[in-house]
Amino acid sequence: MSRSFDSMEPKVMDDDMLKAAVGEQGPQEEAGQIAKQEGILFKDVLSLQLDFQNILRIDNLWQFENLRKLQLNNNIIERIEGLENLVHLVWLDLSYNNIETIEGLDTLVNLEDLSLSNNRISKIDSLDALVKLQVLSLGNNQISNMMNLIYLRRFPCLRSLSLSGNSIAEAEEYKMFICAYLPDLVYLDFRHIDEQTKEMAKLKHQYSIDELRHREAQMQLQLETEKARREKLAEHKMAFIENLDGSFLFDSMYSEDAEGNKLSFLPGVGELLEAYKDKFVIICLNIFEYGLKQQEKRKIELDTFNECIQEAIQENQEQGKLKVAKFEEKHLLNLNSLREETDLNTIEKKLTECNECIMELFNMLMTLEMQLVEQLEETINLFERNITDLVGLFIENVQSLLAQCRDLENHHHEKLLEISINTLEKILKGELDEDLPDDVRALFVDKDTIVNAVGTSHDIHLLKIDNREDDLISGINSWCSHLVDTIHKDEITRNRKRVKEINHYIDHMQNELDNLECGDIID
Repeated sequence: MSRSFDSMEPKVMDDDMLKAAVGEQGPQEEAGQIAKQEGILFKDVLSLQLDFQNILRIDNLWQFENLRKLQLNNNIIERIEGLENLVHLVWLDLSYNNIETIEGLDTLVNLEDLSLSNNRISKIDSLDALVKLQVLSLGNNQISNMMNLIYLRRFPCLRSLSLSGNSIAEAEEYKMFICAYLPDLVYLDFRHIDEQTKEMAKLKHQYSIDELRHREAQMQLQLETEKARREKLAEHKMAFIENLDGSFLFDSMYSEDAEGNKLSFLPGVGELLEAYKDKFVIICLNIFEYGLKQQEKRKIELDTFNECIQEAIQENQEQGKLKVAKFEEKHLLNLNSLREETDLNTIEKKLTECNECIMELFNMLMTLEMQLVEQLEETINLFERNITDLVGLFIENVQSLLAQCRDLENHHHEKLLEISINTLEKILKGELDEDLPDDVRALFVDKDTIVNAVGTSHDIHLLKIDNREDDLISGINSWCSHLVDTIHKDEITRNRKRVKEINHYIDHMQNELDNLECGDIID
């Protein structure tokens, strides 16, 4: 079903419409009147009703960041859009509109109740992000494919489903199919599903359900395996040794090496290549294991540093709180004494004492902050030296291991060149017994051609090793620089914030005293 209001012009969701809606739906008592006069911030609105407004397009809702409930039913909306900032939305009504496709709901992870009834929707999809969905109303749409309902099995919290008014609801198997494939459903088309119906549906579709569960279990296993793989890769990237736990680097050397792959057909090269790969991979694994250990050392160093920083800040704050508490106790007594004092000389003397106490507190708090700055600066500089040393040692040892990879490549190059020249001599003499593919034999025209082919292969391999080394070194150096810069910037920000807090507090104390002087005393 679609909606149309021929006598009304389509409306735009502008600030005027939203302000009017918020004002009308706000509290009507005295507090509500004050809110209307002073204005209501959209970010404070929890519920918004915009039904029967002839709205064509959802827009300008980005300020309603804390909205929980939104009514947009009975409009002429054609697309679900403009809701990406409403991440706290729990209840959404888009029924009685002209929506054809379910979309634009990817950020609504807290949504529990969604009504899309009386639209033009033909397929149930794009709801994956709605992991908390409990109620889904899709009545009076154009849904015709019964198998499409299996999609809803991925919502474990779904308890109420409405599909009446769709062509699938007229099918003989409609109720049994849904009860079998969505066994946790409690209400279908606003009617309670009894246990007997569920049991009958289960028996009727037992074989198909078992097959589906098997496929779902396999898919879930694949998803979990892929998730674990991604997590491991992310962990390895943090250690800058990704794809070094196997033959990836070696295989990449030959993935773009056409000449090297051709030369592998030469007699004796297969065994040579196999031995080369085994030794190369062992070195890569050594780099990988060493990288993980060094990553753990860097993590321990960083964790220890953060603990030291937090302990120093907390201890400093406790000292500050004690001084402030002691000051406030004395300051309160002085203020009470001033209020009761009538002698002007005594008042002047006590005011001077109060001002001196405030300045004394200011000096004490600022001294504490200066001591903390010095302490943290020393801790940060020590950490910077330690982490830089760890990174430098890691780079030095990895470079040494990669140098071994180059040595292996150089040795392999020499042996390959030797075999290639011997093969050329045999071909020229007609003494080669083995058959070679035509593209391989084409390399053996003369010595220069075969030497160039072997040299090209060698250059490609060395370049791959060099590039991997460069990536590792630049990666960890960038990480180290960014980490240290961030730590220094965070400390500057902390210090500025603390100084601002101290000044704000002292100003407040001084203003309180000034107001007392100008008010209570003089009056």
